[in-house]
Amino acid sequence: MRKDYDTVRPKKFLGQHFLTDMSIAQRIANTVDAYPDVPILEVGPGTGVLTQFLMQKGRALKVVEIDRESVPYLKEHFPSLADNVVEADFLTMDLQTVFGGEPFVLTGNYPYNISSQIFFKMLENKELIPCCTGMIQKEVAERLAATPGSKTYGVLSVLVQAWYDVEYLFTVDENVFNPPPKVKSAVVRLTRNRRKELGCDERLFRRIVKTVFTMRRKMMRNGMKQILGNGHPLLEDPTLTRRPEQVSVEEFIELTNIVNC
Repeated sequence: MRKDYDTVRPKKFLGQHFLTDMSIAQRIANTVDAYPDVPILEVGPGTGVLTQFLMQKGRALKVVEIDRESVPYLKEHFPSLADNVVEADFLTMDLQTVFGGEPFVLTGNYPYNISSQIFFKMLENKELIPCCTGMIQKEVAERLAATPGSKTYGVLSVLVQAWYDVEYLFTVDENVFNPPPKVKSAVVRLTRNRRKELGCDERLFRRIVKTVFTMRRKMMRNGMKQILGNGHPLLEDPTLTRRPEQVSVEEFIELTNIVNC
């Protein structure tokens, strides 16, 4: 059981909080078992606390790390993985090249400062990622899993749930990290739903969702005026008298089709 965390310093500007509890690392690693025959890409392995358990899965595994201090550490401590340690920024990577265009499970103890961006990157590559698991801030996890009517239901909820089923698996206390974050964390699993097509103009769908949630506490028609213009007859639609947080993914799809007529 390795405890030599001091050789790689957690860096605040990278949003790093290194997990120190091996039992939790094992539980996170086991979340990838939902897709047992698919390669794994781990984001932000740090000192390899999660990596060591992913290696036991006997599957193709690559790890992507932006921290120049972590990369040589990983290659030294996991020599069999050395050729599959990718020094890069996950957010700018071409994911088509990772496993030769083959699908993979995305996982990691995600850096806190880019966790939402990771999920938007996942959506851009949804045909490559049938399953995404990992640990994030509890607040972000709650937004991912939120249902209509919830105060945490928002842009991330709608855009992700349009394509993925979200499971909030368990909460993680802040005292199992170095350094301890100021918030609790949670582990989630996102699994591609059966939707092959959105059934509407996807670009317009995203625009509508993002626009109306800029005024989440007001009626939908307030945000839709920015898209439709004042005086548009659709502004009298009953759906637009509700707040964005009360509207389901299916209703947003339906609204997009009405706007696009």
